Amino acid sequence: MPAKTPEEVDALFEKYVNAGDLDSLVDLYEPGAALSVAPGEVATGHDEIRAGLKGFLDAKAHVKLNVTQTILSSDVAATYNDWSGVMTGPDGSKIEMAGKAIEIVRKQADGTWRFIIDDAFARG
Repeated sequence: MPAKTPEEVDALFEKYVNAGDLDSLVDLYEPGAALSVAPGEVATGHDEIRAGLKGFLDAKAHVKLNVTQTILSSDVAATYNDWSGVMTGPDGSKIEMAGKAIEIVRKQADGTWRFIIDDAFARG
């Protein structure tokens, strides 16, 4: 299901992470998009983004995203969100996580929206 608004990209990200749906998750990104997979570590393009998100899904991540602001200019938007979640550590323990993200999304030719930059660690 493609995103019809900038905010819906985040809603679908949450849905697909929580469902463990890697293919749909990667499809939320333009082919040359950039994703911050850890502070200071950037994955670029679908192959690297898939590898970065696979580990997250393998850890049974469950997230909640809350878009707090959207700045729109024609076919590009910046969304700001507060996120939180849990994942399973290598020893089976639950790891709580939270952050503040900034994402840049672009309207596609078909009217849907996709990430071009996704920085989940942008605001400490």
